[in-house]
Amino acid sequence: MGSSLAMNDKVREGAEIVYGPEECHRHSMELLEELGFPPGVLPLKDLEECGRARETGFVWMKQKGPYEHFFTGTNTRVRYETVVTAYVEKNRMKKMTGVRSKQMLLWVPITEMSIDDQAGKKIYFKSAVGIGRSFPVSAFMDEEEKKTEGEIGA
Repeated sequence: MGSSLAMNDKVREGAEIVYGPEECHRHSMELLEELGFPPGVLPLKDLEECGRARETGFVWMKQKGPYEHFFTGTNTRVRYETVVTAYVEKNRMKKMTGVRSKQMLLWVPITEMSIDDQAGKKIYFKSAVGIGRSFPVSAFMDEEEKKTEGEIGA
């Protein structure tokens, strides 16, 4: 079972854990904001449990079931498993599990995403096979966020 790492007692010990869709949504949005990612980069649905072990940087988000999302801004289909995990630091999520992107006819595991402020605000996604792609941050923002970002940048 792939989710056992995220759910074992040792990992959960000392972690901040929240339950239920509203609390989990708030927790995950705060996490993304703190890390510097746009909220639309992890569009998880029906969240049941979210946890964060600040000491190790390990986070997990548990949904009712797997979910597929089509990002129109990147023309990419992404599948999120029931449990998504990562080790986080500012502008970076690494050792990710539970996220796969459809490339041509294959589902490719995404193992890392990072933001490069120097490259004009791009998010770089790295796959398990070492291949990566980058997209503008704006591809993961809703219209309201794009307006706000435009005002800040002006």
